[in-house]
Amino acid sequence: MMKRRSFIEKATLGTIGIGAVLSCKKNTETNDEGMAANRSPSGIKPLIISTWNHGLPANEETWKQLKQGNNTLDAIEAGMKIPEADPKVRSVGYGGYPDKEGKVTLDACIMDHESNCGSVSFLQGIKHPISIAKRVLQNTPHVMLSGKGALQFALSQGFTEENLLTQEAEKDWKKWLKKSKYQPVINMENHDTISMLVIDKDGNLSGGCTTSGAAWKMHGRVGDSPIIGAGLFLDNEVGAAAATGLGEAVIRTAGSAMVVELMRQGKSPYDACKEIVERIYNKHKNHRDMKHLQVGFIAVNKKGEHAGYSLRSGFNYAVYDEEIGNRMEDASFKMSWKK
Repeated sequence: MMKRRSFIEKATLGTIGIGAVLSCKKNTETNDEGMAANRSPSGIKPLIISTWNHGLPANEETWKQLKQGNNTLDAIEAGMKIPEADPKVRSVGYGGYPDKEGKVTLDACIMDHESNCGSVSFLQGIKHPISIAKRVLQNTPHVMLSGKGALQFALSQGFTEENLLTQEAEKDWKKWLKKSKYQPVINMENHDTISMLVIDKDGNLSGGCTTSGAAWKMHGRVGDSPIIGAGLFLDNEVGAAAATGLGEAVIRTAGSAMVVELMRQGKSPYDACKEIVERIYNKHKNHRDMKHLQVGFIAVNKKGEHAGYSLRSGFNYAVYDEEIGNRMEDASFKMSWKK
């Protein structure tokens, strides 16, 4: 199983001003039949599925909260706060890589089975954006707050502003800065989101997403993670989906919403994820982002069936259920990275 960091080294993403350097790697199409086991999950409830290795400790805490009888949104918040507070996770919360101006800016969203949702984007100085997103859902008439308004709201809710740029992240940023010279060219990037989907014992769906976004991004850039319908979407009658990878590509295709809509039409989570990845590939195969493009989805339906699928190899996700416990699963993929 490929580790998340190994994947990130291979799947760094490229956009104007927010690009990636990927040395000596080429892609080739690959047959995904070898990972067909992901198509026939157990369907056990409750179930938690979340992206990347940092999904394991997040799943553990979320599961613990559910077993203690806490509601699903509180459980998701508690679980996602684990990677948000971990300075070793360089793509989420405290310790996340900053933008090109050296500022750590955070995005998050959360959604419940009644389609209530809350979101924050371009939030600075607050360690736990998932908590602010939940309070937007609970305590405001809005879905999204952004920038200074999101910070003002967080402070009004009793949260404390703090410096999220660790010494390690600042050191890496300064090293990058010497080479970049603030030029609007393709820059290096290392990042990825944690997205989580939960189906509870009663079959109700909820989800959340949190990230520090693309490293060295332009100040003010917001990806798909806080956007309901792009980075996360669910319909309690159908299923839930969440994305990881280059946010711009997911936004262009309303990726997670489209996965759910395909499940509404009767497709399995696997087939729905795969079809939207194919759609993203077809729309981007001649795009400037294609050289370094990586996008992946996780999905779960009302039966508790789950799957993951990505454009390029290396995407994995954490799954927790009563029967097997907490473990990593490799996603099937369309293309592989090769030296």
